[in-house]
Amino acid sequence: MNPVVASVITRRASVPVPVGTVVVGGDAPIVVQSMTNTDTADVVGTARQVAELARAGSELVRVTVNTPEAAAAVPRIRDRLDMMGVAAPLIGDFHYNGHQLLAHEPACGQALAKYRINPGNVGFGAKKDTQFAAIIEVALRNDKPVRIGANWGSLDQAMLAALMDENHARAQPWDAARVAREALIRSALDSAARAEELGLARERIILSCKVSGVQELIAVYRDLAARCDHALHLGLTEAGMGSKGIVGSSAALAVLLQEGIGDTIRMSLTPEPGEPRTHEVVVAQELLQTMGLRAFTPLVTACPGCGRTTSTLFQQIAKTVQDHVRAKMPEWRIKYDGVENLTLAVMGCVVNGPGESRHADIGISLPGTGEAPAAPVFIDGKKAMTLRGEHIAQDFVGIVEDYVARRYAQRG
Repeated sequence: MNPVVASVITRRASVPVPVGTVVVGGDAPIVVQSMTNTDTADVVGTARQVAELARAGSELVRVTVNTPEAAAAVPRIRDRLDMMGVAAPLIGDFHYNGHQLLAHEPACGQALAKYRINPGNVGFGAKKDTQFAAIIEVALRNDKPVRIGANWGSLDQAMLAALMDENHARAQPWDAARVAREALIRSALDSAARAEELGLARERIILSCKVSGVQELIAVYRDLAARCDHALHLGLTEAGMGSKGIVGSSAALAVLLQEGIGDTIRMSLTPEPGEPRTHEVVVAQELLQTMGLRAFTPLVTACPGCGRTTSTLFQQIAKTVQDHVRAKMPEWRIKYDGVENLTLAVMGCVVNGPGESRHADIGISLPGTGEAPAAPVFIDGKKAMTLRGEHIAQDFVGIVEDYVARRYAQRG
């Protein structure tokens, strides 16, 4: 099986797209991507993690290509993924020595679906243009798109120095933060212009300008979007761990996505100890789904709990149901059209329980403190049955399974 090749189109482009191709930009859905944290030279471990990320819903997966061993491993990873039936396109993340690695391991450049270049460290001084051009030439030879990804943490110092000199000459100088943002944007735009001069079509270029502050990211991307029509990749770099990383990334990306800015996203979350790498994929999907931009998996509406819900039963059932539908989605996605739009509700008492349950496709209102030990189930807005006993969770999951099989058309 041939690997799927990532395609890139701009907001203005309108071109035929092969079936099965991942498209970034234009009117295409916003794409979720992620990145491995394995040693890429470890073929088995990296392929396993790519497969886990892809099965969780990552539509593009980036791998570090930093050593000759990593570059040599990429085609073997691609082959292994193909044998596993995992078609997720691989993106090669290059810094400092990408030109050498692609030259010495041509099979690496062929196996990757897209290259990422950082203009802040692709080369320095007189070597910068030569080394940048070398990677672009490989992309042209292999017909691959390129993300030109500038980053606050590895800013082009020559560009920054030049802009600081320009700023010094202004009648009303900008503050230092604005100069740094301009350096980031100009680094990406100038590199994109140079790639086009070398022959890379505009519709084969994605840009990103990542910073680690919410307000800075919003300001940078608003400016960048106003100055170009390239497809844009969004992400708050080094977002952090736990709720801090989730809240920061969501706050920044939600503002930009609401304004129509962004074509791909990544949640750059630091995993908690023992937490699966796939968590960043789930958070990205949930952001897009709660904003109404895409649907990936049935989501469960559940109440937060209060003095009326001193039992933890509704919490346990909400988790059971959410875990169940997420685990079933790889199978359901193949079998059933539209199942990702299914809505579920697990409520904790009589106050809002019946009403919220009626709004969902399937809902259950569990007994709150002092209520009769009965749980009415609502299907398509009507009360269908009442569950009682010790197996309410399993019974409700069975109702969901039956509903999915009955309502959603099976793929031929």
